[in-house]
Amino acid sequence: MEILDLIVSTILPIIDIVLAAGMLYYAYKYLRGTSAIIIFRGFVLIYIIWWITDIANMNILSNILGGFISVGVFALIIVFQQEIRKFLLMLGSNRFTNNKSVIKRLKLLFKISQDQSNINIEELFIAIENLKVSNTGALIVFEKNTSLDFVKTDSDILNAELSSSLIESIFFKNSPLHDGAIIIEGNIIRSARVTLPLTKKSIGKSYGLRHKAAVGITEDTDAICIVVSEETGKISFVQDGEFCKFKDLDNLKELLLENLGD
Repeated sequence: MEILDLIVSTILPIIDIVLAAGMLYYAYKYLRGTSAIIIFRGFVLIYIIWWITDIANMNILSNILGGFISVGVFALIIVFQQEIRKFLLMLGSNRFTNNKSVIKRLKLLFKISQDQSNINIEELFIAIENLKVSNTGALIVFEKNTSLDFVKTDSDILNAELSSSLIESIFFKNSPLHDGAIIIEGNIIRSARVTLPLTKKSIGKSYGLRHKAAVGITEDTDAICIVVSEETGKISFVQDGEFCKFKDLDNLKELLLENLGD
């Protein structure tokens, strides 16, 4: 009984704290860099104030804030609809439950992580520069934690080591694989000729289908995309359904490596 009492009184509260911290960490991780993080911080601040007023028996203020929080839960579901959808997609992905994925997430949780990106960045950017110069359209998707198996169904599976010549040959205008996107995981090109979901929001007339597809896939998952415009050769970096600004290709390299290492 003493051992059981020790577990109930000591170990379970520690597990409770660890799980709560993990939940808050992942909530912050998925909202970081989006406008929703401001709302999230505001809600956490209101909850802390309510908790303090409840302990201090400040009944009037506590009741007002408590009523706001109870109604605010439904408001949060509406405000965070896109983020909740992304989280549920991650939960439903095939990779979430495999051992490798679970171990990786545990490492991230306890800050024992190392850079998971072993991509050959130089080979990648040789291809990107050449595609830019030749005005060859390209859509490159980098798979992170969320499985993209649901878009690989009708694609051509490659599982080939990344190289500049391979990327350029895939997107060559007369290549049978040039339509659609390629998906890269680590230093491996997993799939080519991938059809991605298009965003339903307006992104501007200057952007084409590749850009709509890049926004669409990054809205629903934690993937990131690089798009090369066929009309202008302009390079775009897309994350969380938004176009991210960068100064030059060196800055883009840093941005890409930083996000692949999350």
